[in-house]
Amino acid sequence: MRNEILGLTLPPGCPIDEVQLADRFAMSRTPIREALVRLAGEGLVTTLPNRSTVVSNIDMMNLHAFFDALTLMYRVTTRLAAQNRRPKDLTMIRERQAAFARAVEAQDALAMIATNRDFHAAIAEAGGNLYFTGLFCRLLDEGRRLLRLYYSSFDDRLPHHIVVEHEDIIDAIEAQDVDAADRLASAHADQIVGQIQQLFAGDRRQKVPL
Repeated sequence: MRNEILGLTLPPGCPIDEVQLADRFAMSRTPIREALVRLAGEGLVTTLPNRSTVVSNIDMMNLHAFFDALTLMYRVTTRLAAQNRRPKDLTMIRERQAAFARAVEAQDALAMIATNRDFHAAIAEAGGNLYFTGLFCRLLDEGRRLLRLYYSSFDDRLPHHIVVEHEDIIDAIEAQDVDAADRLASAHADQIVGQIQQLFAGDRRQKVPL
């Protein structure tokens, strides 16, 4: 169910029918309800006052605030990682990056979403501030469906330079170049946000004679 929501097979606002799910997965409604509770905790489904459940909407009206917070946390966590990283942190970051690169090569959008999240979470953990890590992971989780749209804008064929951007960030962290880490993280966030904004609000009007 999580994959179908993240993959937008179940779109925002789609009703969730416990009976149909129980029939589909050949199980009782108890584990279905437990799964819905977990999905609600991840912000992926919402229980309405009448106790029906729907796929959570994407808060379009507050995307600007989300993007502001996301960009700030990209910068802050990457700066701190460059400042505080230890050898074992670099090992973990590189392992996460290798998994992301494999997902990109396979054009597996759901794997890209998961491994990209893990990559940036590892950077945040290297920074050593638990509060920043918690906030950033929350933002990364909340933005997973937006990231699915981002990948779909490339037909799931993510340009190689995105993988290279990750590698450049790792190099700056390894070199403990705080300013370069900040600059690269900011540019990385700007690229993602700009692509999503273009997807939502690009001018696709056709100029035709009347």
